[in-house]
Amino acid sequence: MAKKSMRHECAKSLVELGAKYNEIIVLEGDLKESTQSIQFQQAYPERYIDCGIAEQNMVGVAAGLALAGKIPVVQSFACFISMRTCEQARTSVAYPRLNVKFVVSHGGISPGSAGTTHHAIEDIAIMRAIPNMAVLVPGDAEEAKQVLHAALAYEGPVYIRLSASDTKDIYTERDVFNIGRATLLREGNDACIITTGTMVAVGVEAADQLLQKGVKTRVIQMASIKPLDHGIIEQAAKETEAIVTVEEHNILGGLGGAVCEVVAETGGVRVKRIGIKDHFSDVGTATCLLNKEEITVQAIAKNVLGMLK
Repeated sequence: MAKKSMRHECAKSLVELGAKYNEIIVLEGDLKESTQSIQFQQAYPERYIDCGIAEQNMVGVAAGLALAGKIPVVQSFACFISMRTCEQARTSVAYPRLNVKFVVSHGGISPGSAGTTHHAIEDIAIMRAIPNMAVLVPGDAEEAKQVLHAALAYEGPVYIRLSASDTKDIYTERDVFNIGRATLLREGNDACIITTGTMVAVGVEAADQLLQKGVKTRVIQMASIKPLDHGIIEQAAKETEAIVTVEEHNILGGLGGAVCEVVAETGGVRVKRIGIKDHFSDVGTATCLLNKEEITVQAIAKNVLGMLK
């Protein structure tokens, strides 16, 4: 199965969208090669501002540009935007519901050997708790491009979390992303796996392995963390015997927490959260860290089988 860089593909799409939306202005925090915003700089240098390592100021500039009728696209690492600029994102952008798009890379533990300071395992929880902020976490290059298109057509602040890791192609031409809607990738009524971000690939592979054991597992990709697709979660709670959530994030406050909030009000099924168990990850390659955190195909399948027993 082919692998692609979400950052590179998303950057190409942003260049294409730059021709459609003359109001787009990209702001960068001195990471243009890492985020790939360099592609927009080369295509539209007059609409590109490198604010340097001054992320809080960058978000303030973005707020001013939005008030002037522009569509600012703020790019940096997930850890810097969600934590270093949290107050500015909340008060200067979300509170007045300005049309600012945060397109962040290196989400989760994909920064790997860059270290714990650069891992973003709290960002979904932080950003989804901010009123007016939409939170979108695509799982592969195709979904990332669709998410970007949807975000630019959406009026209001949006946080888009991309990975530093190359991802397998999971989305097909039949799969369409819409803000506030999940994507059903596999049918099944024995159990349900709900994924977000790059964990969609391991979720689908786990479902395929479970099918070989006679377990028909529904797979839902929840790229739209906020607004959340309550209906598809409620349906899974009624129609399946167990739900497993999978995320490259702390199990507190992210996808697992969001699903549990819905199920707690709906009832009818147990939920197991697979993710980072409320501790800081070690330093190592992204693959090594995912294995150590037991965010793997084998762990998902084992948990599903254990819940069904």
